[in-house]
Amino acid sequence: MHGIDVRHLQRFSMVCVAAETLGQQGKTGASTILRPLTRLNMSFSPSAAAPMPTDSTEALPRTACAVPFTTAPGIAALGERFFTRLAPTPLPSPYLVSAAPAAAALLGWDEAGLARAAQDPAFLDAFIGNGVPDWSDPLATVYSGHQFGVWAGQLGDGRAIRIAEAQRPDGPWEIQLKGAGLTPYSRMADGRAVLRSSIREYLCSEAMYALGVPTTRAMSIIGSDAPVRRETLETSAVVTRLAPSFIRFGHFEHFAAREDHASLKQLAHFVIDRFYPACRDDASPYQALLREVSLLTADMVAHWQAVGFCHGVMNTDNMSILGLTIDYGPFGFLDAFDANHICNHSDQQGRYAYSQQPQIAFWNLHCLAQALLPLWRETDAANPEAAKQAAIDLAHEALDPFRDRYASAFFRHYRAKLGLRAAQDDDEALMTSLFQLLHTHRIDYTLFWRNLAEVSANGAGQDAPVRDLFIDRAAWDAWASEYRARLQQEQSDDAARAVAMRQVNPKYVLRNHLAETAIRAARDKDFSEVNRLLAVLSKPFDEQPEAAQYAALPPDWASGLEVSCSS
Repeated sequence: MHGIDVRHLQRFSMVCVAAETLGQQGKTGASTILRPLTRLNMSFSPSAAAPMPTDSTEALPRTACAVPFTTAPGIAALGERFFTRLAPTPLPSPYLVSAAPAAAALLGWDEAGLARAAQDPAFLDAFIGNGVPDWSDPLATVYSGHQFGVWAGQLGDGRAIRIAEAQRPDGPWEIQLKGAGLTPYSRMADGRAVLRSSIREYLCSEAMYALGVPTTRAMSIIGSDAPVRRETLETSAVVTRLAPSFIRFGHFEHFAAREDHASLKQLAHFVIDRFYPACRDDASPYQALLREVSLLTADMVAHWQAVGFCHGVMNTDNMSILGLTIDYGPFGFLDAFDANHICNHSDQQGRYAYSQQPQIAFWNLHCLAQALLPLWRETDAANPEAAKQAAIDLAHEALDPFRDRYASAFFRHYRAKLGLRAAQDDDEALMTSLFQLLHTHRIDYTLFWRNLAEVSANGAGQDAPVRDLFIDRAAWDAWASEYRARLQQEQSDDAARAVAMRQVNPKYVLRNHLAETAIRAARDKDFSEVNRLLAVLSKPFDEQPEAAQYAALPPDWASGLEVSCSS
């Protein structure tokens, strides 16, 4: 376990470290994990990539399932180099576990309409993959990527099948079935997802949306008693996931690895035209795309840090080109604050620890930059080395705004969490000492921030809800005196500040033990806890006194829970 360095939680996690490491060589160590762009040499060559599977489409069985949306080709318009058409693999005796009204509304269902639709066997068949509706064009896309910092080669949708792209007034929504069976990209896996991991992804997708964090969505879980072997024998489930696009950094890496620059350019134009149209008018549209993706990624990760979310497996193939949280696997929300918390039991080196997330995001963006580099590198220049360096400099120029954007977003979130109205020069010192305090005493992260709203600027009389979280009360008192002085400096009104703080400090997050309780009940076909949690987590900032038990400290048994890449 790394020693604490609270700089990783602030702009120094990438501002100071990255500024020192970019352009240098031979740096190692936990605080210098960013390799310079010139060192991201993946030895790309056509022979290093596996051959693309051919289109396996045959006459697909068609079923009737009425839906409130029209469809468009979406990524299918790019051509067969980008995907393989195939039907999902059926599962026996499907049953509804849960359906999320807020996500279904994105496709046009109101709550009553969703309730009716979810009772229709045709709905179950369509969204578990037991039939192919007339509006469906199922396919699995190919991508590559870095996993745990190592080039993994060709990957792809190994158990997720895009069944359609819905056209809605607010834009496109790709509909994807996760756990729908084998694809040409499944490698040694079985193409399935288990009920356990499906419940976690479903609940967290919707919880993150309610928290205001950019995320993919989850509309439903449909289960089957078909057995799936993981560490033990479990049952199958399929999650219907929604996103404007599921394109990842790894899609670009794939075509760069194959030196297929025509497809790389085609993909870039597809993304720009649909999601970043302002980049079309930029003098350097591809660098503009990289810059915009960098900024959205900075915003996303700063929000993760603020709500105490740990992704767990920030591989480049798990990074959205739209700056969305994607692929909820071995994730976790902080309970007792540990700056170096590792939520993924498979992450033996702590690469994706909470404190490392901003740096890893920046590192992943460098991989994206490496993939995009051929789009602006002059190949016929008189001085190839100078042209190469010029291309790298342009990449740095596009990436550099990440650092300031992350720092700005980080401080904006934490000033709001502290109830501070304006920036002051000593805010950074106040936050640094607070993170040290929380880390040293392992204070419950969510409860601390929620209860902090009770503190008065005028004295310690109302400190008990947060002070009682500390065994060492004197340590709290020392920091609280600094905080109170800061509040008095800006003449903060207690009542107004408390209201504002409760709007940014959630009372409810998806703690591991809450998900585990719902999973255990669901194994016995009791899905009431899944639906109850979904309802509570959809209003994380509300008091919901009837749900107060979901905001309590974790039970002792929760410390023994482990999540890993096995799902």
